[in-house]
Amino acid sequence: MDLLSSKWLVNLLVCCLFVGELSSHGCRCPRSRVISGRVRARARGGSYWCTSLLLFVCVCVCVYFIFLAGVGCNSVEKKIYVNLNYTVPCVRLLNATHQIGCQSHLSGNVGVLHVLESEENLDWVLHSGLTPPYLVILESSLFTRSIMMKLKNGSSRVAGVAVVTPNANPSQGTSPHTSCPNENTGVYTENYDPTMARCNVTVWNPLGTGLSYEEFDFPIFAMKEDNDTQVIRQCYMDHNRAGNGSTPQYPLCAMQLYSHMSAVTDTATCMRRNNINFSLSPEMVCDPLSDFNVWASTRPLNNTAKGHKEGESVVLAAARLDSRSFFFDIAPGAESGVSGFVALLAAAHALRNATQEAPPPRNILYAFFHGETFDYIGSSRMVYDMEKNNFAVDLDNIHSVLEVGQVGLHAESRLWLHSDPVSRKNSSVNEELILRLQSAASGLNVSVEEPGFSQPLPPSSFQRFLRARPIPGVVIEDHRSAFTNSFYESMYDNAEYLNISYPPDLTPDEQLEYVTDTAKALTEVATVVARTLYIQAGGAESRLGSINADPQMVTRILYGFLVRSNNSWFQQLIPSDLVSHLTDRPTNFYVGVAQQPGKPTLLVQYLLANLTGSTVNVSQDDCWNQRMYSYLWVQGAAPPNSTERVGFCMRSAARLSKALSPAFDLHEYTSKDYSTWTESRWKTIKGRIFLVASHELEMLTLGVGVGVLLTSLMLTYIMSSKADILFSSGREPANATY
Repeated sequence: MDLLSSKWLVNLLVCCLFVGELSSHGCRCPRSRVISGRVRARARGGSYWCTSLLLFVCVCVCVYFIFLAGVGCNSVEKKIYVNLNYTVPCVRLLNATHQIGCQSHLSGNVGVLHVLESEENLDWVLHSGLTPPYLVILESSLFTRSIMMKLKNGSSRVAGVAVVTPNANPSQGTSPHTSCPNENTGVYTENYDPTMARCNVTVWNPLGTGLSYEEFDFPIFAMKEDNDTQVIRQCYMDHNRAGNGSTPQYPLCAMQLYSHMSAVTDTATCMRRNNINFSLSPEMVCDPLSDFNVWASTRPLNNTAKGHKEGESVVLAAARLDSRSFFFDIAPGAESGVSGFVALLAAAHALRNATQEAPPPRNILYAFFHGETFDYIGSSRMVYDMEKNNFAVDLDNIHSVLEVGQVGLHAESRLWLHSDPVSRKNSSVNEELILRLQSAASGLNVSVEEPGFSQPLPPSSFQRFLRARPIPGVVIEDHRSAFTNSFYESMYDNAEYLNISYPPDLTPDEQLEYVTDTAKALTEVATVVARTLYIQAGGAESRLGSINADPQMVTRILYGFLVRSNNSWFQQLIPSDLVSHLTDRPTNFYVGVAQQPGKPTLLVQYLLANLTGSTVNVSQDDCWNQRMYSYLWVQGAAPPNSTERVGFCMRSAARLSKALSPAFDLHEYTSKDYSTWTESRWKTIKGRIFLVASHELEMLTLGVGVGVLLTSLMLTYIMSSKADILFSSGREPANATY
């Protein structure tokens, strides 16, 4: 018997002794001077109140002793449940037409654990198992569309799914995204070369299963391969695994998953429900996917005077910031997003001295778009703002566009230049831009080529600018046709997939400075981009030899985003109040619904400011924004033999602009022109395991409990009705006088 049970028994005995002692003394009624029928009635009433008082005192005393017994002991809940520490759910998303994702019941989904060992083992879950519903534990190799759709179709016997994420990437490529990303919101439509619409010419993501865009009416969680999963497997082996064809015996190991989603149907429905005000504090059920774009220019632009700038010609250099996977909090996006924006950041740093010493005639505008995974949220917003004169420049100021896409260079050191076959027919600027890219790559360890056949642009932000007008532009990718990225928009698109690894004996600070082969390859890409931008902006070709990206800078940025953001270099470049945002794991690039800039946005903003700006000798109180420049105070590094950091003010042209789909400003929640993606709200995300008894034992326990309740009520009634007999000390003579 454990300590908690012993304390409860001792205190229960104390309660019983106290009740017995109190009962033995009885409960006397107040004496009266005259004995009559009225006084006897009063005596019986007094006995009733004495009984109630006795019961009340007993309860108070018992509660007191039970409280003493519980002090210093674990709660009953902790003895029953084992809470899982790391659980990342699939959440519900909605757009103009439908909903996708997963959710649990309001009180969570409960199922008997079943570790799926192979696809053939599904029959136990879907048909032959005798204790449904089941909560299925999947190894990552079994997390396929085939298995998940079978579980979805048999959902009456499936309470949920938990996927164990491995410590190493699988050998076979897989992508839960669609095979034709953003097919409905790009430039190719029925009105713009319909022969190239909907990936009719090139299927960009042939490994795409579309699993991320399915709807499941049960929760699906990701779990790390750690102590929690070992506990789950051991619980399954001890209680649930059947041996020699026998049926597992109760108690069985079960799991409960909580991920109830508030929004249903589609974006129009949930936004309408957001606006129903039945109380002073109405409950929101969904939020638009949104964040902020980051942008800067080599020559500062007056950001207070919006709209067209006379005499200003701008070369737009773009990259995307965000990524996603099936699970909302695991979106490393190493190849799909990070490779491109890191190359552009390094190119901007390489151009800082050249554009200051010999400024080219045209301005260069660096733009990092957020939310591009979900129908081009960031780029469509910037185009919309330019059209409405709500941005620092307008579309007439845009000379050309150079976008850096997926440039991880997996197969070979070769970049492919993609352009729109429709708009380039009437533009010589495209041809000039392609020739300049090829010229900029000369002497480097990377080649630049065109695909050599007519095909549409790959999924890219540039498509949203082409929807507005035929602007010349090129998209740089590491694939000729279909993606070479085997894990596009997957949780496996990580540092390992980009071959970022370090010798085992290095400290975190040494890893930060270690130049990987991937960093060297991206440095070459960044150099090509920087030189091309300088020539495209009208700079002198004689200065190209001095424009080179820094491999040390590239390897630091890669380490900070794909390994751990909580490193000594990132800490120097941000203000002290953002240090808490730094973590010891890879950054999550899911766009989210925050009204304030997210962590990736802020990190890119401060990096861009430090890489393109300059320090100014002012105090922290005087470090504030002006019309032409953005001023940011950063905490800096600590001098040798000191723990106190020396902060400084950074002046740059780096700014933020809203990355919210115009559909939500226009209240066009069924729009076909803009993204309408929203994310459902939720209250609780958690998982836990416990042992569950058989249904018969549960019914027996309930019956015994009901029986005890009825017996106690009957005894209370009898004691109350016979109180004058049970608690009196003997009948007094009728002629007694006082």
